[in-house]
Amino acid sequence: MTASMYTLLALAVFFANFPFVTQRLLGVFPVRGGKKRFLVHLGEWLLGFVVCGLLARLLEARAGTVHPQDWEFYAVVLCLYAVCAFPAFVWRYFWHGRNRE
Repeated sequence: MTASMYTLLALAVFFANFPFVTQRLLGVFPVRGGKKRFLVHLGEWLLGFVVCGLLARLLEARAGTVHPQDWEFYAVVLCLYAVCAFPAFVWRYFWHGRNRE
């Protein structure tokens, strides 16, 4: 693997976990009430998935021919992205809430 692939992998792990770590919208804008709802977390998570996918396609195009993919590829990549988000998801919804008390 090249350095660009390692960078892409690190960015994917970052984008998968970041929505669950911060209470700000996209990490910048404050949210009314101070807490994001689950759907906002999910939307940011999906936005990160799309950004990583576009970056991966760009890197593949720079390296050579972009290979066409079927729905199975995207289903597997989405599942792997969900696995990358597991630590922050558990921290936000299971472990973090229990330790606040």
